Amino acid sequence: MGDVDLHGWVDAYLDHVRIERGLASNTLQAYARDLGKVLQLAEQKGVEGPSGIDLVFVDEYLVMLGRQGLGARSAARHLSALRGLCKFLVRERAIESDPSALAERPRTRRALPSWLTFEEVESLLAAPDPTTARGLRDRAMLQLMYAAGLRVSELVGLPLASVDLRRGLVSVSGKGGKQRLVPIGEVAMKAVEQYVQGVRVLTAGPRDTVLFLSPRGGPLTRQGFWKLIVRYARGIGIIKPISPHKLRHSFATHLLQNGADLRAVQAMLGHADIATTEIYTHVADDHVKRMHHKSHPRG
Repeated sequence: MGDVDLHGWVDAYLDHVRIERGLASNTLQAYARDLGKVLQLAEQKGVEGPSGIDLVFVDEYLVMLGRQGLGARSAARHLSALRGLCKFLVRERAIESDPSALAERPRTRRALPSWLTFEEVESLLAAPDPTTARGLRDRAMLQLMYAAGLRVSELVGLPLASVDLRRGLVSVSGKGGKQRLVPIGEVAMKAVEQYVQGVRVLTAGPRDTVLFLSPRGGPLTRQGFWKLIVRYARGIGIIKPISPHKLRHSFATHLLQNGADLRAVQAMLGHADIATTEIYTHVADDHVKRMHHKSHPRG
C-alpha cells in the first residue's frame, strides 16, 4: 500500500475499525467526519501521503480546530480520531512513529456538581412520614445517604452488618471493592435504629442481609430509590433537577463549606484520586468568598 494516498489510508482505517471493533454505523460516521478535517488540512498543506503527518501537522491540526470554534471536548474527540489513524499507520508501517502521541489533549472543564442548600436538605430529610413503616424506612435511607455521602448503589446494597450503631460507623464497599469507614451523626443513627427495630425486624426474612428492604422483602433497586427521592423533593416544592447523587454532592459541598479537610472528604467519599474531590473546592471557595464579602468590614 506504499503508493496509496492519504484518502485511501483513511478509508482503510475506517474499514479496519468497522471490521475489527464492530463499531455502530453512527460512530463510524462520526469517525469519518472527524477524519474529514484531517484530510481538509492535508489538502491545504499539500500533504498527499502519510509521511506528511508529523508533529508540525498535528500542532497545526489542533490550531485549525481552535480557529473553527470547536470546544475542548469536541477537539479532544477529533484528536482521539487522529490518534487512532496514526496508530494504524504505524502498525501498517506507513509511518515510523506516532506524531500524535506527544500532542497534549485539549483540557475539558469538568462540570461543577450541582447541590442542594442546607435548608433544602433539611426539608428533604424531614419529608417522610415517621408514623408509617415506609416513612420510617425512607427517612432512615435519606438520613444515612446524606450523613455518610453514599452512592445510591452503596446505599441500596448496604448489608445490615456494615452499620455499627454503637460506634456510629458505616463500613462501605465502594468502587472496585474498596472498603472505607465513614462516621455518621446521632440523627442518622437514631433514624436507622428506629427503622431496624420498628420496621425491618417485622419484614426481614432469614435470607435478607441488606439493611434496607422493600415491602415485599429483598433490596430496593437504584431506580426505586431514585423515584422515591424525586417524589419527596417534589412534595416539598424542590423543582430543580434532583437525583440520589445530588445528596452525595451536597454532603461533600456542605462539609467543605464548613471547613472540613479535603483529604478527609476524599476518604469519606471513597475517591481514589483527590482530583475528583477537588472539584468541590470551587463550590466551597465561592461560598467562602460570599461569606467574606457579606461579613468583612472591607469586603
